[in-house]
Amino acid sequence: MMMDKLIQKIVEFRDSRNWRQFHNPKDLAISLSIEASELLENFQWKTSDESVTVNFERIQEELADVLIYALLLSNELNIKPEQAIIDKIKKNEEKYPIEKAYGSNKKYNEL
Repeated sequence: MMMDKLIQKIVEFRDSRNWRQFHNPKDLAISLSIEASELLENFQWKTSDESVTVNFERIQEELADVLIYALLLSNELNIKPEQAIIDKIKKNEEKYPIEKAYGSNKKYNEL
């Protein structure tokens, strides 16, 4: 499976540098949040279109960092990303039925 190979590549990169000692769930979650904030910086004070035009390469790099930390965290907690996503989509389908949520940006408890 492609996701498993990607996670294996990330883990091999980490382990070859002896960084696993720093990658407990708490610190991975903190790092994930920090990288998400760095991603957001690329959008600050610009329109969405301006941000993408001016900062596309940096956005791509920061998004990669977010994904790497998310996958490392899922690996540490033995969470299968594919299954977690499928399960979450199912929950969201219940919270946001098409007939109520279509075209709306309201939260499920406001629909």
